Amino acid sequence: MKVLKIITAIIFGLFLLFGAYNHVANPEFYAPMIPDFIPESVANILATITELIVGVLLIIPKYQKWGGLGFAILMLAFLPIHIWDLTKELPAVGSKTAATIRLVIQFIVIAIGWWIYKKSK
Repeated sequence: MKVLKIITAIIFGLFLLFGAYNHVANPEFYAPMIPDFIPESVANILATITELIVGVLLIIPKYQKWGGLGFAILMLAFLPIHIWDLTKELPAVGSKTAATIRLVIQFIVIAIGWWIYKKSK
């Protein structure tokens, strides 16, 4: 189980590092997902910094516990955006079905972050 936790943490850490990079390299990709009342540049900067820090924490075994907790909290913070997107006539992900699947996946990744946190020393 320990190896599974380490591999899972590293995979999600790399996923977050890619996301952090993509917020800088391709910020327009995220524009449809950012609510109108949040400035896009601020959202992208905050997401980049947060995803970078949490991604690094998940990759370094000594800090995976805190990375798992940070990941769970970050995914919880993104949850309202997924719910908001589902309520739109045309969700950013393209369809109501895709938005529903994305919302379900969001709960799963929250649980994975919590699992990493609880299984780490």
